[in-house]
Amino acid sequence: MTSGVHRPYPADAIEYAAWFPDDEACADYLAWLRWGDYEFGCHLCGTLGHGWRRAGGMLWDCGACRKQSSVTSGTLFDKTRTPLSVWFRAAWVMTTETYGVSARNLQRTLGVGSYQTAWMMLHRYRRAMVMPDRKPLEGVVEVDQMTVGGKNKKGKRGRAKDDNRAIVFAMAENPGESLAGGTGLGLGRARLVVLDDYSAPVLAKVMAENIAPDAHIVSDADGSIAAAALLLGHEHTSVATAHATEPAHMLFPAVSRVQAQAKRWLASTPQGAVSAAHMADYLHEFEFRFNRRTSAKPGMLFYRLMEQAVRTDPLTYGDISKKGTRPRDIQPDAPTGPRSQPRSLTQDDAGRPWRSMSR
Repeated sequence: MTSGVHRPYPADAIEYAAWFPDDEACADYLAWLRWGDYEFGCHLCGTLGHGWRRAGGMLWDCGACRKQSSVTSGTLFDKTRTPLSVWFRAAWVMTTETYGVSARNLQRTLGVGSYQTAWMMLHRYRRAMVMPDRKPLEGVVEVDQMTVGGKNKKGKRGRAKDDNRAIVFAMAENPGESLAGGTGLGLGRARLVVLDDYSAPVLAKVMAENIAPDAHIVSDADGSIAAAALLLGHEHTSVATAHATEPAHMLFPAVSRVQAQAKRWLASTPQGAVSAAHMADYLHEFEFRFNRRTSAKPGMLFYRLMEQAVRTDPLTYGDISKKGTRPRDIQPDAPTGPRSQPRSLTQDDAGRPWRSMSR
């Protein structure tokens, strides 16, 4: 770390450039995140602290099983051909830009060889944004459903499942004193889950996975939500917005704010062109940002993402890609033919090339 710095992440773009000038520095940061003071851990035999680093900092020889390992083996970066300096810059831009980054922009600005590679990198990071050991929502939790996507197809109404759109169940902590009609000030954490159908058993499963058993559920007068809360034994308060004197965003300020911000975020960088097949991944990114909105330094989000990336199992292009039905939903095929080694962001001094041009 920089002298006098006692945090595990760079505070701004200037520090980022100083911390990660080349691929070797990026590899050492991953090694520190994975193994800490042990310096090495073999992902094949599980031995800690008994290995030797090879030149370049990427490869290790395990002293126990005598097999060769890598700082990226068994992580999100497993078998990647893209240099770590590119992966790191993508993570930095993705977490520090207000509305993230699109795959097309990432391809252009970082010189990534293909759109497919840039698209895959961002989706891998989105999968890493879900922490498996995260705490459930607690206290007063407002819940509601929202529809994201296009119009209903002819003959389909309400919450009918449709490839053209997604039904999302939103949950948000409201630390306000009142149950319904709270101020929403000091808004807590949020979760958004894409539903296969809107039945009480499905809602009960989602609520059990995301909400603490002793939480108090607050919702509209929705029969499915009420039935799910009853199945789980939650204390439940419902308010019929159709007959209320106040609008829904006043009655349920926490979940209404989460829904509004999620829709606004989906309309920003993705520009609303998010297929139902990949909606969950984009909502993972929104949750990751929203639940860390009070971080003092933008580098904190970068640190949390990289910390989680080394704990995430390897993913292939086929694991992530899902085919849709409309032309814009069909994800790009994996590149075919011979592939060159992607360019690293580590570069030698270019020697002021502008001085060779006349003005």
